[in-house]
Amino acid sequence: MDKPKVGLILAGGGARAAYQVGVLKAIAEMLPRESPNPFPILCGSSAGAINATTLAIYATRFQEGVRRLTYVWRNFNVHQVFRADTPGVIANGMRWLAAMVLGGLGRRNPQALLDRAPLRRLLQQTMPCDRIQESIDAGALHALSVTASGYDSGQSVTFFQGVSSLGTWRRARRVGSVANITIDHLMASSAIPFVFSAEKINREYFGDGSMRQIAPISPALHLGADQVLVVGVRHEAPTSERGQIAEYPSLAQIAGHVLNSIFLDSLEADLERLQRINKTISLISTDQLREGGVTLRNVDVLVIAPSEDLEKIAARHAHHLPRTIRFLLRGLGTFNRNGSNLLSYLLFEKPFCRELIDLGYRDAMHRQDEILRFLEMETG
Repeated sequence: MDKPKVGLILAGGGARAAYQVGVLKAIAEMLPRESPNPFPILCGSSAGAINATTLAIYATRFQEGVRRLTYVWRNFNVHQVFRADTPGVIANGMRWLAAMVLGGLGRRNPQALLDRAPLRRLLQQTMPCDRIQESIDAGALHALSVTASGYDSGQSVTFFQGVSSLGTWRRARRVGSVANITIDHLMASSAIPFVFSAEKINREYFGDGSMRQIAPISPALHLGADQVLVVGVRHEAPTSERGQIAEYPSLAQIAGHVLNSIFLDSLEADLERLQRINKTISLISTDQLREGGVTLRNVDVLVIAPSEDLEKIAARHAHHLPRTIRFLLRGLGTFNRNGSNLLSYLLFEKPFCRELIDLGYRDAMHRQDEILRFLEMETG
């Protein structure tokens, strides 16, 4: 019997995606040296798309790919992601002010809060996307998918590159499209709305892949995954009771709430839906499923999520941001109570990223036996 194809789901979350790297680092250490890629199907959205693509590029050398990914994230600073220098921030701020006062600047209207030109340069230096096909041809990769959201069509588009037998799909507001994954796809998938500008692919502008992605696990299943490992970026704290509202929420708190709904809520809803389908299928005999023409199948899923609140960790590291960015975010109420959620998405700074990597590493190591059983691997 063929070994089940394992799909790896790396969701979005900006700087929070450093947690994913820690989990991958632990898994790489669990496996025997020079083990083949344990995830033949890689699916990413937003910053998770960049992590997934790195693994695809180095699919023939999984542990080497994880080492490279870890090195970049452990040495991150915001200057590698967006312009944080005083002239750049002031110039962009003046464009926003002028556009509001003058009723627009035509083609010179500001497109986003922050300029991501440094990220494109970093990806061009570190992401040889032409090697993805080499990984597929070598048999180390079945498929890679990168999801982005089309601003004109309103569709969640999953661009995928994989073996020739894979076909496209179309569902309500979401489609799968064959593509050679490039830096443009990664820039589009990680374009957080309002914060970063959209990216044009073919004839349409695309934004962050987590927007309107109502079924984040679906691409892996369309691409042939028999089971999926999901690495989340939200700590599941006990739900607290509503109390009296002490003060009106700051812009940062509202923005953080919106980003949570974009990056986190749809994944949790899809996991709940998958678990419900699995339970339903388990109550119906195979013969009845076949007679009824039901094509649903049981899909094993393993979820690894932070054991600590990433928002609180971000608050501890807020002072590491460049002064100009701190000044910009302070006006939004980012440093007030309940405002650090937004910060956790933008804090691409070494101390914060390293703490998240270490947390992901610990969380995965604590579940080593469970992970190895899921991957049907032996300890190295």
